[in-house]
Amino acid sequence: MPALITYRTRVLPEWVDYNGHLRDAYYLLIFSYATDALMERIGLDADARGQSGHSLFTLEAHINYLHEVKLDTEVWVQTQIIGFDKKRLHLYHSLHRDGSDVALAASEQMLLHVDLAGPTSTPFGNHSLALLYELEGTQQDLARPALAGRIIRLPG
Repeated sequence: MPALITYRTRVLPEWVDYNGHLRDAYYLLIFSYATDALMERIGLDADARGQSGHSLFTLEAHINYLHEVKLDTEVWVQTQIIGFDKKRLHLYHSLHRDGSDVALAASEQMLLHVDLAGPTSTPFGNHSLALLYELEGTQQDLARPALAGRIIRLPG
């Protein structure tokens, strides 16, 4: 199965720091846009959110900065579903430079399906669940990302 590309962009001047590198906050912005695109793929686009009053909230996000990313670099995000249950979605985004499959950064995220009226957690609707199962099926041959499940700690 071809990779699920959820977002593409060029690194903009306002995203670059004093070292000439993409600022750490903008990695999260890029991954956030990729999550938005994934939401559209699973039936949680703006219209659906407006009609159902349901959305996804991020519970936890880890970012691994693997290689520097500089001004004007064309990048893309590949997204993999790690797992999901009736209310949560565990996903993995990796950031790549055009012309290379090597990950520049990665973000593992846990998202919660929420009824905005509460806000309270609520089960995914049948349409979203069906789309998640379908997407998961297309990714069944993908290996679990090596950086998934890491924790931050000092050795020893």
